[in-house]
Amino acid sequence: MSLDAEAAVRQPLAVAAGTMVVVVGPSGAGKDSVMSYAARHFAEEARVRFVRRVITRPADAGGEAHEAIDAEGFRTRAAEGGFAVSWEAHGLSYGILRETLDALAAGVTLVANGSRSALPAFADAYSRLKVVVITARPDILAARLAARGRESAEGIAKRLDRAVPEIVVAADTVVIDNSGALEEAGEAFVSLLVSALARED
Repeated sequence: MSLDAEAAVRQPLAVAAGTMVVVVGPSGAGKDSVMSYAARHFAEEARVRFVRRVITRPADAGGEAHEAIDAEGFRTRAAEGGFAVSWEAHGLSYGILRETLDALAAGVTLVANGSRSALPAFADAYSRLKVVVITARPDILAARLAARGRESAEGIAKRLDRAVPEIVVAADTVVIDNSGALEEAGEAFVSLLVSALARED
């Protein structure tokens, strides 16, 4: 499978009482920053939980805090039904643990970093799903990717070309523009989660 190939593994699951909020968007949009902002806001709120993903990436690789696992261990866990949703992207495997269904059944609002290609699998797994698309202007995306220093200008241009596919999901989708100050996008995301909690009450 190529580095850019992404394949979602679908597993129809039981109806849940809570809401899964899955965050997607192009590289450079600042998904992790916006989610971290909201996580600090809800640090003392037991009804909001930020999901820790299982990834076939070393624990010290940087980026989000995740549960590291090797490829064989991931395949075994998937075969045993350990994931509610799993997918592949950029040469890595990602999984959302099946135990998230228990939290949703208890009425907890979950927030997970997802993938656009895996959205159909999320929709199959979670009956109450809200999709949040974090985006930014192309010039902002390019500047942020360049600042990372991981790719050439040509590589960044190719990545930006892949950053704009249409996202076709359920009607409950919200777009948050993170082109400006982080606080603006962060507060918009916080407000969205507060509204989700109010509906569950």
